Amino acid sequence: MRFLPVNLDALLVELDDLPQTLALLASLQAEPIAGVDELVPAARTILVRYRPHTVARAALVRAIAARRLDGPVERNATLVEIPVHYDGEDLDEVAGLLGATREQVIGWHSGSDYTVAFVGFAPGFAYLSGGDPRLDVPRRATPRTRVPAGAVALAGRFSAVYPQDSPGGWQLIGVTDEPMWDLAREVPALLQPGARVRFVDAGARRPRRSPAPAQAEPAAITGPALQVLQPGPQSLLQDLGRAGQAGQGVSASGAMDRGALRAANRLVGNAVDAACIEAALGGLQLRSRGEHVVAVTGAAGPLTLTSADGRSWPVPRHAPLALADGDVLLLGAPQAGLRSYVAVRGGFDVPPVLASRSTDMLARLGPPPLAAGTVLPVGPAVGVVGMPDTAPASLPTLDATVTLDVVLGPRTDWCTPEAVALLATQDWTVTTQSNRVGLRLAGERPITRANTAELPSEGVVRGAIQVPPSGQPVLFLADHPLTGGYPVVGAVAPHHLDLAGQIPLGARIRFHPIRSFEVIAP
Repeated sequence: MRFLPVNLDALLVELDDLPQTLALLASLQAEPIAGVDELVPAARTILVRYRPHTVARAALVRAIAARRLDGPVERNATLVEIPVHYDGEDLDEVAGLLGATREQVIGWHSGSDYTVAFVGFAPGFAYLSGGDPRLDVPRRATPRTRVPAGAVALAGRFSAVYPQDSPGGWQLIGVTDEPMWDLAREVPALLQPGARVRFVDAGARRPRRSPAPAQAEPAAITGPALQVLQPGPQSLLQDLGRAGQAGQGVSASGAMDRGALRAANRLVGNAVDAACIEAALGGLQLRSRGEHVVAVTGAAGPLTLTSADGRSWPVPRHAPLALADGDVLLLGAPQAGLRSYVAVRGGFDVPPVLASRSTDMLARLGPPPLAAGTVLPVGPAVGVVGMPDTAPASLPTLDATVTLDVVLGPRTDWCTPEAVALLATQDWTVTTQSNRVGLRLAGERPITRANTAELPSEGVVRGAIQVPPSGQPVLFLADHPLTGGYPVVGAVAPHHLDLAGQIPLGARIRFHPIRSFEVIAP
């Protein structure tokens, strides 16, 4: 085993091949190590997230290194058959790469069983190993911006089915109408780790999809609530996320600034993990239905209350605010920071999805983005209203460079030494293509790679700094994919993740490595 740093609370175990990876995973699942929160397996690695206050990194590494890699791996007895219409856009190209005919490729793909090795990239996206060894093809040189849901694809020795429309660089050989992800099922992901999968040739003609059943109109909300008059550029419900769902390919998501969300909830007497409104930029306008206590934290900026009779006055952030029936609260454009958090005493009484009320924009989970007219019911008060709080000591602005502490690894050695130095000495500008998935950065000089090989997909953490072929890094944030196929040169340290979530578009970032990159000795 090779142990690589990922962050102050995560490390990557690198192994020789998939069988070793699955054997170690089985061992760690059968006999868990105290303090380990999550395991994200991939083709030749396992990402281990742990609690440093429970288990020290050195002790964790020694405990993992002592595990055997030749132990038995139990297989799920479940066999899932997936009908496929083999008419994918890349079928002829795949046949040419393999020196075969279309019919041979179809026969190889449908003629042997696969096993769900691990999941990632998107909810319900399963990496299927096994199959015919002749099916070994590279990813596409240029990924597609949109791959349709149900596309059956190949990459390397793996096969997969895209559960939803998404970007992707795998070779498309067919399509299925069998849903890979369905929240109406008790377990939404059709393909679970260890299950056997068999593809069945359903012929070339694609049947028409049956129309989706009509959705019942939601019942009118008549009780206490907050109504969205204007949502601003983006307003979402967020809590602390849906941790522990990695087995279904779901990352935690949750608030971009978790400290601000906790503070807002404390001010109104909620549990700190209650859902709040996360409003990017300004423009959010809320009307009170009934009497409520609210608090606004996060970004700095004007906050205005307008009473039902039309009188308006400024009100403070970071303090409990009493709203009468008909009062309107308006969040102005931030003067520092990017995201504000609105908590209401009693919390927003909306149904959770996978035990969370967070909206994950990449995975498309949770409540839809708030729109004009959205009515959010408020639950009963359960706590005591808190005391006024103080704003963060420093919030990022456009006229200052934001310094973020980073931990180098796990693939720092895939870049040249000059590129690693450049990461820490050059300013990086946050581009307009940034969102909750990540900040796309632009620097005067790109990061160059020393190793240009194709990296098998491996687990990534929030805060990971990934280097795509362009050399312009992407800083993954709350809605990042569970796995990625480009090298990660470092990760923002946990104590600066909330700060990263408040950086406005156009701002400059400077990365500050807090330790040198070294392979971790067992």
